[in-house]
Amino acid sequence: MATASTPAIKALVQAAVEHRVHAYSHDPRSDSYGSEAVEALAGELGVGAAQIFKTLVIELSSGGLAVAVLPVPNKLSLKAAAAALGGGKAEMADKAKAERTTGYVLGGISPLGQKKRLPTVIDDSALEWDRVLCSAGKRGLEIELHPAELIRLTEAVTSTITA
Repeated sequence: MATASTPAIKALVQAAVEHRVHAYSHDPRSDSYGSEAVEALAGELGVGAAQIFKTLVIELSSGGLAVAVLPVPNKLSLKAAAAALGGGKAEMADKAKAERTTGYVLGGISPLGQKKRLPTVIDDSALEWDRVLCSAGKRGLEIELHPAELIRLTEAVTSTITA
């Protein structure tokens, strides 16, 4: 199956970052995109669910959007994410605003290759792994890469952001 090229994949290629793209069959009825990726890929790739990360767009009390990247099984602590990004409080961003700002659809928002680069915080558990997976910018497509490269390319801060 030919792999789609997305802005996230192009960003990795342009930066000459070693990565692998994994495609799986996305069920359009699914609204738990992270869980779907875990079910499809964890066993096949020999990775734990905690190595597959979801990308959530939050709105800081300053009004700006930001990105929180954390393991699929974990729940985001909005307070911890806001603190890591130097903001007071945060709430989940409006879906349409998140899609318009990143250039991706919900369930396919990648921390890489966004239309407008947003401040990013990655859960520090990523540093425990030699490889993590995150969205490649399309539902049913994940990128596998070294967490240090993900942090570098997104210019992210790392912090414990799980509840």
